[in-house]
Formats: sequence, C-alpha cells, structure tokens
Amino acid sequence: MIEQVRALFERDNKPMPGIGETLLSAYESGLKRPGPEYLHYLCTVYRVEPLALGYDAPCICGHSHRAPSAGIEIKERCGQQERDLTIKPMDPEPDAEEDENILRRTLLNLLNNDSKGVELDGPVLGACEGIRRRMDETLVSATVSAAMLDQWEEATVSFGRQYTTTAPLRLLCDVLLELSAVRTAMSRRQPIDLQERLCRMAAQLAGLSGMILINLGDHRLARSFFRTGRTAADETGDRALRAWICARESLVPLYFGDAREALNLAKKSRDMAGSMPCPAQAMAPVVEARALAAMAAGENKKEIVDQAKRALARARNAFAHMKAEDREDVAFGYTEKQLYFYQGDVLTKLGQTIEAEVVLGQALTKYEDHILDQTLIRLDQAQCKLIDGELGEAVAIGTRALSLVGDEYFTDLIVRPALALGEALKAAGAPGVDEYFAQLRRPRQHQMQGGDK
Repeated sequence: MIEQVRALFERDNKPMPGIGETLLSAYESGLKRPGPEYLHYLCTVYRVEPLALGYDAPCICGHSHRAPSAGIEIKERCGQQERDLTIKPMDPEPDAEEDENILRRTLLNLLNNDSKGVELDGPVLGACEGIRRRMDETLVSATVSAAMLDQWEEATVSFGRQYTTTAPLRLLCDVLLELSAVRTAMSRRQPIDLQERLCRMAAQLAGLSGMILINLGDHRLARSFFRTGRTAADETGDRALRAWICARESLVPLYFGDAREALNLAKKSRDMAGSMPCPAQAMAPVVEARALAAMAAGENKKEIVDQAKRALARARNAFAHMKAEDREDVAFGYTEKQLYFYQGDVLTKLGQTIEAEVVLGQALTKYEDHILDQTLIRLDQAQCKLIDGELGEAVAIGTRALSLVGDEYFTDLIVRPALALGEALKAAGAPGVDEYFAQLRRPRQHQMQGGDK
C-alpha cells in the first residue's frame, strides 16, 4: 500500500511523501487521522470512498474512487491495423485488477514503442510489489492451524470410540458435520503437511460414515462414502489407510448379498496392506473367510472350508503383530472381540457348531457395548442350535436377542439375518416361532430400514 501511495505522488509530480509502515498502521488503527491529501491518495489506492475508511468528510478531489465496473480500453497498433483491447478484471480484488492493468499497459507500450520511453517507474514498481505481496499472502493464507487440526484429529478418534456406544443416526450427524468442516478447510490452499492431515481425516471420517450407514442398512450410500474415503486416502499415500478403507468397504457386499465381490475387495485390501502390520492385515483375511463360508456349498465345499480356515489362521497371525493401540480401536483398528466374533460367524456358516459356540461365547463375554455386534453374535448362536436340532433353544436365544435391540438400532443390518433365521426356524417347525416373529415385527417408532426399503 505504501509503495502504491508513493507511486501516485510520483505520478502527480509531488514530493515523495513521508508515509511509512508506522504511519499507515496508525491510520488503520484510528490513532491518527490522515490529512485531506493523504486521505485522497489512500482512497485512490483502496478504491473506496472516505466513508468506507471511517471518515465522514468527502474527498478533496470531488470524484468517486470506486473501482469501475467496465474494463479499460487500450489501443494496440500492429503494423497498419488497430484494434480495441478491453482489460478484463482477473481478480476480484480492486488493487489486484489495477496492478494487472498497469503491467498490461506497460507490455503493450513495449510492443508498440519497441522499448522506447518505457521505464521501470513508480507505478510499475508498485504493481510488481502488489502482485508479490498478494502471492505471499496466498502462500501463508492457511485457514487452519496445527492446533485446530489437533482438535479435529482428537474429535475423529472420539467418534471412533463412540461407534459402539452411540445410536447410528445420531453419530452419523456428528461425523458428517465434522466432515463438512474438514471439506471447507480443504477448499482453501493449505501447506502440504496440513493438507495431508486433512486428507487423512477426510478418509477416516468418510470411512466411518460408510460404517455407520452399513449399520443403518443403507448399503448404496455406504458404498458412496467408501469411494469418497478411497479418494481422500489416495491423496495421503498411506497404504495402511487405503487398505483399511477397502477392508471396511468389503463388508457392504458381505452383509448385503454378494459374497464374491466381498472376497475380491478383501483380497485387494490384503494386497494393499502387504507385509505391513496394520488393522487391514488382520481384518481382510477375516472378511475373506466369511465370504468363503457364505459360498461354501456343493462339490467344492471341502476346498472352500480349507481356504476359509487358512484365512482365519492368517488373520490370527496378523492380529498378534498389530500395534497395541490398534488392537484397542474398534473403528479404525481391529479388536480381539471383533476377531472372536467374526471367527465364530465363519465357523457357524461352515456348520462347525461345537467350535463355533465356544468362540461365540468368548466373543460375547468381551462385549460390554455395541448392541449390533452382540445381536449378530446371539443370532449366530441361535443358528448353531438350529443346525444341531435344538429348535426350542434356537427360538429362545433368537427371541431374547431381538428383545434387547432398541428402536434406534433395529436396522436392516439386524432385520436381514433375523428374518433369514426366522424363515429357517419356521421351515424346521420350531416351537414358539410365532413369538420370535412377533418380536421381529413389533412396532417401532424410530426404525430406519435403509435405502432399499
């Protein structure tokens, strides 16, 4: 600003003003009031009226200082031809527009006059300084600080902890509001290290949103959020994060009817993780095993059972090498209780009920929260009893499992396996199955069955 004021004084053939940073700061803070001449030039540089700077008196020049809306017409001569050039504003900032116009005029004069009479004068120097200053401001104009990112990262970790204790729809709202704040910060240029942290949080929050939407039964929207999470994770270059997103996404086709796609995604996640100890290295083989168990039938059953058991062995081995903090994080890591639950689910689907009941019992004793997983474990226990021919016990376990689910948790994730179990119990002629269906179909005020209902 000082350079531009001095350039205007020089243009008007006036002595160089004594304005400096101290005086300009005093004007801006209101400690000093500029005289009429200084006020005129300040208004010219800022391209505003005195009132905008806090002064009631009109400018001594009697003219408006507002930026013109139209472009500046310049004649360019090329040989015998003459044409009009209109300099369009390229920047919404008035001073940026003026600096660009000064340089354009200088460039056209150089072209027309072959460098004669064109000097590096005050206005040009002022324009150069203005452009350089605005670039500096852009380079340091991060809208978030490292401390703010620390708070957002802590909030993201907190949402992961709440994943097992907070109703899905309530948690989804909180997570998406945080994701929106991160997106706003990412829409502005940030230093590279901060941008990478923002991308990491975006990937985690989008992945967590996908997980919650699985619980709510909306598999289409869940897939969309996982795709968003993959895009953000790709920006970080973190293979473990990308593998985690892919492993979590594989649960969508696993729960909603396409075991082969779940198997492919789980293998892709395992390949991404490689030999790096991380949650996906343990989680992906478990999903492989669950997908294989769902596909086990016919002549290839023995081969598929063997493949599933080998996958479980890989998962247990990977879990043993995970970091302690990852083994305690139910959302962004992989816990022992999840490992027991999913092993029990695989054994149940393979029909190995004796071993399955032991593992499922161990899993249930480790759960103090997350009613969704507890309910799925109990439904697996009921399935084991059904396979063993203990129909009455199967109905009792299933009915109690459904009675413990509150309205806000009774989503499509629970309804699908519960309905499948009910149909199997009914086909087997289980006693008391009507009570089971009554519990399954009891009126619920806040039920959300998912996008395909």
